[in-house]
Amino acid sequence: MAVWQRIVAAIKRDPYGRTARQVEEVLQTARPYGVSKALSEVLVRTREHLEATERAEVARQIQAMLRRSELQAPEFASRAGLSNESFADYLEGTVSPPASLLLRMQRLSDRFAKLAAQRSAK
Repeated sequence: MAVWQRIVAAIKRDPYGRTARQVEEVLQTARPYGVSKALSEVLVRTREHLEATERAEVARQIQAMLRRSELQAPEFASRAGLSNESFADYLEGTVSPPASLLLRMQRLSDRFAKLAAQRSAK
């Protein structure tokens, strides 16, 4: 049992790492019951948890960009080329934007933060 616990711990530590990939390869040929079923569930749940955590982190970054820009959410969304609904999904972490859109939002935030700093310096 200690071996399985170490495997599970390795999967949880790095859901796309070497051990997880090796388990994934073994599971492709194993029958879905017993230990193989349990390991498959650990792999799926751990990856889902990681993805949810990553979406939440991206959402926090987008929220910080919005605050920094000092724009209201609808204005920020419009200037980023987004619908209010899509932007709300990104802010909530329901889905994550493509990398190119993250860059666009970062540039938008930077530009308006700079303008706000210039206004407050006057």
